[in-house]
Amino acid sequence: MMRSLWTAATGMVAQQMNIDTISNNLANVNTIGFKKSRAEFEDLMYQTMKIAGTRTEGGNVTPVGIQMGMGVRPMTVHKFFTQGDFQNTSNPLDIAIEGDGFFLVDFNGTEAFTRAGAFKLDNEGRMVTANGYLLQPEFTVPPETVNVVISEQGHLAALDRQGNELSSTDLQLYTFQNNAGLNAIGRNLFIETEASGPATAGTPGEENVGTLAQGFLEGSNVELVDEMVGMIIGQRAFEVNSKAISTSDTMLQTAINVKR
Repeated sequence: MMRSLWTAATGMVAQQMNIDTISNNLANVNTIGFKKSRAEFEDLMYQTMKIAGTRTEGGNVTPVGIQMGMGVRPMTVHKFFTQGDFQNTSNPLDIAIEGDGFFLVDFNGTEAFTRAGAFKLDNEGRMVTANGYLLQPEFTVPPETVNVVISEQGHLAALDRQGNELSSTDLQLYTFQNNAGLNAIGRNLFIETEASGPATAGTPGEENVGTLAQGFLEGSNVELVDEMVGMIIGQRAFEVNSKAISTSDTMLQTAINVKR
């Protein structure tokens, strides 16, 4: 059987994953706090027919050998945590992080992290995510509150009509040694892993931790033009691999017809 059939098939599988990844980026172009991903690949093992540097019968050294690659396979889907654009919402419960860091939320008893700062109030006045996960530390807005103020350094306060604080807390942001090692679990949430390292709490604005911007949301960091170019390249790569399979099939057919 021709080697190129299986080699080209690995290329089609790889490009399918590439297109899948790009499609997910495009689907989340308007998702608050979404971070884009990129599929990365590596070549498969090689069949070595002649080793470079071997001696010929005349005593010379062969400058190059003969190695036939077996194709490609996905190596990783890397997530990029570059800053997304800010969207001005004027909603006092919307918070954007400018710089590094994540909000901490209680995900059904598990610590989870997010950059989607579109917080709401639940039926008890507590600040929660759109899915009802509590912001940590918990903060309850009293019923008589007329304004909520959040400073760049994370001081969160509920004010009455005279500007007096009814309740307050200090938000912290959490950073990781390797953001790309976080496990994305959907719902705009991440969970730490051994690859990410443990979460380190920090005060916004201190020691390379980002600051907070009230009334803003951080949009997706997906660049539409880049994704469209990547999709075209991926589509063409998929197509050319399918052509390689078609060509190999034609060659096989030609070889079979030789016997007739």
